[in-house]
Amino acid sequence: MPKLNQIIAVEKSVKSRSFQELTEAHQMLQKPALLAGISRTYRPKDEEGEALPPESTRVQAKAEEIVRRTAQIMSNLFDVTATKDWANTEAKADLVVGDRVLLAGVPVSYLLFLEKQLVDLSTFVRKLPVLDASESWTFDPSADAYATEAVQTVRTKKIPRNHVKAEATEKHPAQVEVYYEDVTVGYWRTLKFSGALPAARVNELQSRVQQLQQAVKFAREEANSQEVSDRKVGDRVFAYLLGD
Repeated sequence: MPKLNQIIAVEKSVKSRSFQELTEAHQMLQKPALLAGISRTYRPKDEEGEALPPESTRVQAKAEEIVRRTAQIMSNLFDVTATKDWANTEAKADLVVGDRVLLAGVPVSYLLFLEKQLVDLSTFVRKLPVLDASESWTFDPSADAYATEAVQTVRTKKIPRNHVKAEATEKHPAQVEVYYEDVTVGYWRTLKFSGALPAARVNELQSRVQQLQQAVKFAREEANSQEVSDRKVGDRVFAYLLGD
């Protein structure tokens, strides 16, 4: 008995060949000249008349024969596809990661769905934002986010000062120069918050997705390795279509 993965491998080539042969048959039926034939003989009016050879053209394509041949081609495709689809309803395998059975008796169609979804999920996880490695982060439950340690910085303000370059005299006023001095007026206490994830967490998620992807592939191969029963449906379908 064939296995499901063998039927799947054959189905593609059968479809391709069936499409090609069906196209050729369709094109042949669209050429009236191939369906037409003729036979002509010439008889002179009297014995002295010129004798001409007979003319004939054979029919090169017969619609009924093409229909029958097309039915055979399509019948084979119907059988292969039916064998695969019926088998898909029966092919199942456990989804196992390590020693843990995540899902039991998973249909192969659902395993194919999971396999495609995990490709998108893998891309999603790879693009998750990661905490800035230059900072030290801890989770702050009160803020429900990651936070850095508090950093204190000073706030300064420029205060104008007078510098007397020359004292006043009876004849001249004092010479005064204005300059600005940075004076501490307060202190900033700064904490940074982030909704990103630690790199270790992102790496863990990526590893889990990869392990699950591998497990799904193993399960799919196991399900596809099950033996299948050949389904012969094409002859019945075309027997009705052709009125046999």
